[in-house]
Amino acid sequence: MKSPWLYALLVAYSATSGWAQQGQTAPQTDGNRTPADVQVLRLDDVVREALEKSPEAESALHAIKALQYRIAPAKALPDPTVAVGWAGNPAPFSIMAHDASSYRGVTVSEQFPFPGKRKLQGAIAGKDVEAAQANYEAIRRRLTAEVKAAYYEYFYDDKALQTAHRNKATLEELAQIAAAQYRAGKAAQPDVLRAQVEVSLLLKKIVELEAQRSAAQAQLNAQMQHAPESPLPPAEEAEPAAMPASLDQLYALAAENDADAQGDQKLIERGQLAVALAEKQLRPDLGVSYMFQQRADQPDMNGLTFSVNLPIFSKSKQRQAIGEASENLISAGKTRDGRLNQLRLAVRQQYLAAKAAEKLMSLYTKGVIPQGSLALESSMASYQTGKIAIQPVIENITTLLDYETDYYRQLADYQTALARMESLTGEVAPALPSVAEPAKQLVPKEK
Repeated sequence: MKSPWLYALLVAYSATSGWAQQGQTAPQTDGNRTPADVQVLRLDDVVREALEKSPEAESALHAIKALQYRIAPAKALPDPTVAVGWAGNPAPFSIMAHDASSYRGVTVSEQFPFPGKRKLQGAIAGKDVEAAQANYEAIRRRLTAEVKAAYYEYFYDDKALQTAHRNKATLEELAQIAAAQYRAGKAAQPDVLRAQVEVSLLLKKIVELEAQRSAAQAQLNAQMQHAPESPLPPAEEAEPAAMPASLDQLYALAAENDADAQGDQKLIERGQLAVALAEKQLRPDLGVSYMFQQRADQPDMNGLTFSVNLPIFSKSKQRQAIGEASENLISAGKTRDGRLNQLRLAVRQQYLAAKAAEKLMSLYTKGVIPQGSLALESSMASYQTGKIAIQPVIENITTLLDYETDYYRQLADYQTALARMESLTGEVAPALPSVAEPAKQLVPKEK
């Protein structure tokens, strides 16, 4: 007959493992609370708060508003000038009696740029705003990807720690069973010692995982502008999302939607306008002046003057400005081309990382963990009948711990790769009904 201690151990390990047989998940509880009662840290809430409180995003937003104030002045006329003067009498603004050459007067002047210049200046200022808006969006996307990466690292550390505590309880129970069998003369004392040593080693790992979890918690708190030591609830359960598109489609989406590439395009458009404006500077501006004069013993005089500037030094001035604007335009184009090349590389790297993690998750759920569960069940049965020592059972428990932990590592890496891909393509990966979680350790049936 099977030992009731061993059977109870297997039942307890299976019930608390968090994996469901054949990919079906079982609800987790905490004491007397139902799953709905347990507070969790939701990804959407973390991202929203991080973006709302980000000093970098706020700074970029105010930079946009500052640039918007440049548009109206860029399109406005130059300020008019007013000049006053007098002649013949040293007293301010006075005229000398009976002297026809003595006068006092005022002159108002205005410059009218050649048609199209002001429009181009306003358009250039508008492109500066659009480039800043693209930069703001790039910052938001990058911050979102960074927050999601930190969140999934926290998720992994949390799950790894839960799995380690669950295995610690299992090993402690196994040590008690080994001690009971030793007292009954059915097991050797080294079995008890090996189980106790393994519990101590797992305690060491738990300490390391707690340190990792604290670091991930501090990182998340920093991104939400909280104190690093602020407590956080466990991360909500994460379902693997679907790959959003094929690699070629992702390339096209990235080229179209990447915020940095869009910002580079706005700078190219700005450069084109700057070249057009520099060429317009070869055209003369019109100056208009109105003059009013009062003279002694003479009627008041009104005068109107028209003037134009003559760009006779265009070779050393305007032509140089055209050359500068043209070179800046070429530079902006090369920057955009370089960004598109790097964009394809970045998309490919994240795509391949996601595909690799996806394959490994499938391997764990469909093969490695179910096989590890069967190996544990078999070794437990063999240990129960005295066919093997306790060491293979311990190895199977710790190996299964590694398998489960590795599954969560791949899940976190997969979701992180999708988040980084999303920041490049602007596309949100749709939710997947499910990629099955690793199978639960099997409960041995009574024979």
